[in-house]
Amino acid sequence: MGADVVVGAFCFIAKGAVVGPGTRIQSHTSIWQGVELGQDVFVGPSVVFTNVRHPRAAFPRAPHWDRTHVEDGASLGAGCVLVAPVRVGRCALVGAGAVVTRDIPAHAIVAGNPARIVGWACECGETVARGQRKPDAAACAACGRTLP
Repeated sequence: MGADVVVGAFCFIAKGAVVGPGTRIQSHTSIWQGVELGQDVFVGPSVVFTNVRHPRAAFPRAPHWDRTHVEDGASLGAGCVLVAPVRVGRCALVGAGAVVTRDIPAHAIVAGNPARIVGWACECGETVARGQRKPDAAACAACGRTLP
């Protein structure tokens, strides 16, 4: 676990999970082995991480967990579900209640079940563009940054 991590009430972090510096984990969230959170990740309340794609009680998968990687600066909305194996890109935003079943590119905003790209976010978190297609060059109205 990195420096300056904040963990809310009723959370569990398993041995072998990785939590980067500056990450904020809100209440009622379990971070299982196989989950890796980058730097400055926001994990909303009641986010669900899985570490086995096809669970069966009679066929334990340990220690061969499926992996979930949440890259630096990404935000996971309340109650979203990440079905491993999956990667959430840098500065991506996952909407509340979304079900992520495939990789999310950097700066994408996703929502729904299954999660689909609905727009693109700046590093500061503001929406830069709407729609599935990432703009070639879009400046953030709030901070002036452009998407990489």
